[in-house]
Amino acid sequence: MNNPAASILKLGGALAFLLLVIVGGGLGSCAAYNSVRVWNAETAGEAELAQASQNRKIAVLEAQAALDSAKLKADAEIERAKGLAEANRIVADSLGGPEGYLRYLYIQNLEQSRGQIIYVPTEGGLPILEAGRRAVPAN
Repeated sequence: MNNPAASILKLGGALAFLLLVIVGGGLGSCAAYNSVRVWNAETAGEAELAQASQNRKIAVLEAQAALDSAKLKADAEIERAKGLAEANRIVADSLGGPEGYLRYLYIQNLEQSRGQIIYVPTEGGLPILEAGRRAVPAN
């Protein structure tokens, strides 16, 4: 019953099957490894894209905040200038117009500059330069 040819044939078949399993498993694992590598690369690319998109949104929001801040500061400066202009108009009107207001400011500056040399403009628009300091020669 033990036919040596049949035993060799069974042994050869078993070895062929084992070889097929080993080679097929190796090729299958290589294909699986490549698939995992591709999936990892795609996932990493999607993560980088999401990070870049988030960074762009942050930059846009920061720029918008800077623009809003600049506009609000400009509006505040305009309102301050309007208030100052209104205050100047009220003072000027109470002093008889712009000339009276300028005269008032001139007098205030004179009060603050005691003991200093002051150049007073004349009718021609030219100041008299230290005329009182020059000694007059005796005859």
